[in-house]
Amino acid sequence: MPPVPSILGFGAIAIDDIVYVDQPLSAGKGKVLQSTRAFGGNVATALAAVARLGGSASFIGWLGNAGDDAVLGDLVASGVETAFAPRHPDARPVRSRITVGSDGDRFIAYDDDAMLGTAPDFPDEILGRASVLIVDSYAIRSLDVVARARDLGLAILGDIEWSAGPATDRLMALCGHLILPLGFAGTATGRRSPAEMLDALWLPSRSAVVLTDGGRGVYYRGSEERGLWHLPPHRVAVVDSTGAGDCFHGAYAHALASGTDTAGRVAFAAAAAALSITGRGGREALPTNSQVTELLASASAPSAVELKYAQLGTGT
Repeated sequence: MPPVPSILGFGAIAIDDIVYVDQPLSAGKGKVLQSTRAFGGNVATALAAVARLGGSASFIGWLGNAGDDAVLGDLVASGVETAFAPRHPDARPVRSRITVGSDGDRFIAYDDDAMLGTAPDFPDEILGRASVLIVDSYAIRSLDVVARARDLGLAILGDIEWSAGPATDRLMALCGHLILPLGFAGTATGRRSPAEMLDALWLPSRSAVVLTDGGRGVYYRGSEERGLWHLPPHRVAVVDSTGAGDCFHGAYAHALASGTDTAGRVAFAAAAAALSITGRGGREALPTNSQVTELLASASAPSAVELKYAQLGTGT
């Protein structure tokens, strides 16, 4: 068996049928400019981003056992290790149909009636050799594995976008690094401002809470520093925002495994995500480490600003 990579992940893996149209989605209709099929999925794309950045990553969710499985072949081609993934003849990817407007915004229609999560008896011997585990909302199907990984000392990075009730609450509690879209964070907490959401989601066991807000930047709080922070967005030419959040998670995990602090992880991930939206599809424009470093060093790179109005430690 190959060495266990430092970053493991299980969750959604998808085949996306993408249609690009000549109008924004708000127009209601538009002419088709291009159609394509691509591989995607939250965790699969995050792991592909890790590999593209030069890190080591392994998908450990369910995969089909056919040697010519297209999803398996794509992961391998993307540099993601698959040797540790459990196999099942009924495993199949999520299927998605994505419409991308002229402004880069998108609408995703998906069929997730698939085997998600991982084997309940996934071995501790493999988990214990890694340092980071990336999971998404579907990890509610394998909560015991997530809990074992946390107990073995892995940093649990949660890409949570929707709630299934108490099971999702438990999953979020297991995540030392909780990265949520701002919209879902508002729904989950019932709070209105990013500062209030960050405080509401904070736990003593957390290392970081990060809220992504697309073209408005990123809000975050880390255990190494006191304060709530906003990182404005990089200004890039948006072609397709598909997979940007997944790239953010992968880049964040890569920086985390490298020992970078919260501010550095967020800055690195935000730059990688910005570069990812300059090409079409969720994987085409995944950046290299040198590309991210170059963007961070540019004169136009944004700096984080403290949210001074937030009342820390008050639960507001």
